[in-house]
Amino acid sequence: MSNVVSLGLPRRPTLAQRQALLIGNFARNRRQPDDVFWLKENAEALNVLASSGAMLSDNAFEPYRRIYDGLEERLHFFPQYYRFLLSICLDLEDLGIGQSKGTALCNWVAKNGLVEAELSDLQRAEAQRLLGRRGAAAEDPHLQTRLHKFIDRSETFALPNKKAAYELTHIIFYLSDYGVKDPGLNEAAIVSLEFAGLLAYLDQDVDLLAETCVAMRFAGKSPSAIWEDWIAGQMRGFTLSDRVTGTSDAYHEYLVTSWWALFADRPSFPGVPSQSGLHILRHTTRRSPLRAMSECMFHLGPARSSDWSEMRQAMSDAIGVDGEDILSEAEQSSDRFDAFFEGFSRADV
Repeated sequence: MSNVVSLGLPRRPTLAQRQALLIGNFARNRRQPDDVFWLKENAEALNVLASSGAMLSDNAFEPYRRIYDGLEERLHFFPQYYRFLLSICLDLEDLGIGQSKGTALCNWVAKNGLVEAELSDLQRAEAQRLLGRRGAAAEDPHLQTRLHKFIDRSETFALPNKKAAYELTHIIFYLSDYGVKDPGLNEAAIVSLEFAGLLAYLDQDVDLLAETCVAMRFAGKSPSAIWEDWIAGQMRGFTLSDRVTGTSDAYHEYLVTSWWALFADRPSFPGVPSQSGLHILRHTTRRSPLRAMSECMFHLGPARSSDWSEMRQAMSDAIGVDGEDILSEAEQSSDRFDAFFEGFSRADV
């Protein structure tokens, strides 16, 4: 006779089950497939799963079956979205849906010269990485040289410029094939990443900081424990709702921080998505001191100095108590804070 009593307590869904619920929502509930933002969101969600080695059942990807089967027609009619469509196709195949369509689509893109329509080296790098996944593109040494030249210019990333910082992280994603190979970074590029991370931390930008930490890991470097502990803490601020609204939400922050957590061996994909809808909210508690720091430096005019020890008190006075905590943490997070501030100060301009 058994004396084990089942209390009938609900079990928390596994990581794979939560991921399946998540992509089911991205595929069916948030937007319609004819919406370019559907392409963007689903390409990002599938990329997070594929690049982190997610192990999901084939049934998890059934919501994409009709999309996968019709990818040729979509690509031929919407060639301007070829990067989204190729990304979705290749990731679905790598995750278990289909196996040969990606090669044909990559060859079609290459044959029709769609990459030649790109003016941005970043987009060319993404396209080269996509086509290279199915052997449809050779490495462009001139493009590689330009990409490295951009990421090696560390002073770019000591100034608030989110576009440049995101380009830095994505270039490293592409150069490393999302962590598969050594991106071949110079020390200057590592400094660029550290400067970008300091700015993201001062700005309390969890999305950019998570991307920066992933890029550092892909480059074989260990991110600051202060940065990563803060990201982990911020992940507790996500709330998942089944009430889908037309307003933007924090889906990208949720995806990127969970992606980071998988590489950092931290709990990922917090919360349990509903089957019927997904709107992601994020609660924040601290106000960024970055704007106050920049305004203070600007108004100091000729009195500003690139020497952090001379400017520390002025910064403290400008940002208040809450900002002081963040600034102190940023200082402790990097041995290069003084060098970062030298560029941030613009005292020698």
